[in-house]
Amino acid sequence: MKLYRIPNHIGIIPDGNRRWAQNKKLPKESGYAYGLEPGIVLYRLCKELGVRELTFYGFTQDNTKRPTSQTKAFQKACVDAVKMLEKEDADLFVIGNYNSPMFPQELLPYCERKRIGKGKMKVNFLVNYGWQWDLNNALKALSYGKTNDILNLISSKDVSRVDLIIRWGGRRRLSGFLPVQSIYSDFYVIDDYWPDFKPEHLYEALEWYSKQDITLGG
Repeated sequence: MKLYRIPNHIGIIPDGNRRWAQNKKLPKESGYAYGLEPGIVLYRLCKELGVRELTFYGFTQDNTKRPTSQTKAFQKACVDAVKMLEKEDADLFVIGNYNSPMFPQELLPYCERKRIGKGKMKVNFLVNYGWQWDLNNALKALSYGKTNDILNLISSKDVSRVDLIIRWGGRRRLSGFLPVQSIYSDFYVIDDYWPDFKPEHLYEALEWYSKQDITLGG
């Protein structure tokens, strides 16, 4: 296998599920289920490559404005994805507004990091996530002049800095993905829709990343 500079932490934005379903003449909401197997394949590839941390974007608080059929479909897909991960080795952490009725109750046990199997790789799953929700405690403390330590007050404080973000579906935006941890992330876009994932997508992104000059502003 070709040698790449492997990022410590990769963020995944698995976009294009609805557009993929439409192209297949299927209801929009059916596309989410077809994104489950690609997620497990990607997880296994990253584990083999030695990636230390992987974050998947499940759904945002803004996504819950979509029609009920779609919200139920992506909520179920998130629960099913965690059930699939329960058969793997990972240190799993589900991050999102768990006080909201839009947060799947089945995922509450993972709102604190939990070791599954042998653990080994940290896997974060953003579910009913919102950047304002994430920063809320820190912003309140700052407004009262209580602290300047933002990093230890955000809800996602257990998530490390993201080295590389890969987005499927051709959109060139972060969509609120971990604003603090992604501040120095390299950003790679794949035009194919997420359900059409293939290993080459990951390898192409890693080859591109290996050529980047990582300075972190220095």
